[in-house]
Amino acid sequence: MHSPTTIFAGIDWAMAGHAVCVIDGSGTVLERFEIEHTEAGLRTLVHEFGVRDVSGIAIERPDGPVIDALLDAGLRDILIPTRHIKALRTRYGLSGNKDDHTDAYILADVLRTDGHRLRPLLPDTPATTALRTSVRARKDLVHARVRLVAQLRAHLELVFPGAVGLFSRLDSPIAEAFLTRFPGATEAAWLSPRRFEAWLTRRGYAGHRTGAELHARLIAAPAGVSGEGASALAAVTLGYVRTITTLREQIMELESRITEQLADHPDGAVFTSLPRSGSVRAATLLAPRSVTAVSGSHRPRPSSAWPGRHPRRGSQASIARSPSATPATRSCVTRSSTSPRTAASATTGLPTCMGAPVLVASAIPTRCASWRAPGSTSSGAAGRTACPTTRGGIRLSSG
Repeated sequence: MHSPTTIFAGIDWAMAGHAVCVIDGSGTVLERFEIEHTEAGLRTLVHEFGVRDVSGIAIERPDGPVIDALLDAGLRDILIPTRHIKALRTRYGLSGNKDDHTDAYILADVLRTDGHRLRPLLPDTPATTALRTSVRARKDLVHARVRLVAQLRAHLELVFPGAVGLFSRLDSPIAEAFLTRFPGATEAAWLSPRRFEAWLTRRGYAGHRTGAELHARLIAAPAGVSGEGASALAAVTLGYVRTITTLREQIMELESRITEQLADHPDGAVFTSLPRSGSVRAATLLAPRSVTAVSGSHRPRPSSAWPGRHPRRGSQASIARSPSATPATRSCVTRSSTSPRTAASATTGLPTCMGAPVLVASAIPTRCASWRAPGSTSSGAAGRTACPTTRGGIRLSSG
């Protein structure tokens, strides 16, 4: 139990202003107020917390001017994700409705009751802040591209169905080039098997389908819209395609920038050393706001990213269920699975900075003498198999 004189605060972040709630160690509200999202407002906020000797401040957002102002003042900030606050609203009321002042109280009270389970935010280096901004921008652009591709697909299903299944992906360069040249059924009517093959050759198409096969797909689909109004619908198709092309180019540019930033980051080598991490995936693991310090630098712990496991099939669920795994970690782990054979040939352990090395194949289930052979109904020795030979902690195949 906290002393009644211990002071906690919660800040419900907003665009124009922030709701603040200050409580004591017994949960009694001492003060509620709002501050504007201005330089003067942030100075007032820091001053009020300093005067009241606030021991901890809970907030939903891990970065931004508010966090920077509080960290610069030496105040102890605790991040409580928005999804947690959404789930906690029913703890304080049956309706669970969103209210800024109520959320500010929930943040402060959760810090009072569960603060011993939470870790404070620490300042990030400028290199980490810039890398996080680039990673988030790329993620937003990828989501925007996915939404636009879905809208383009729905549009083509109505006006030009033959173009939907023509290529493997609607946002591939060859599909974008096709829709730019043939945005509607009227323009595509000019194609013949020979003309289609010539067009594919000029575009450097590297697929496994010939022009005759793709032309057959095109004419087998519903005809689509032609005649009056077709030009307006083709203009809509071009609008989607050009926007998707621009997004793809910007995503590629951001990926190049992320690769450069990761190479210059002092901790970049730690995360790129993870098996099949890649530049974007390694940056995604490195970029989130730090909540602890490792080896004297403020960065997320690799041991939190890969809690005692190697990212391969069979251990993904363990990583995803780990309490220390962030959403970015879970997303990266589920996309970085690799077979045990590939993993074993790539590395036999984790970087030394992540603690004791964990052998890649040490967690591979082995069929031992006490196991029944698959498909066997006998409980005797005939239905069992001996343990495979092991050497150095790595399972060797028994053939």
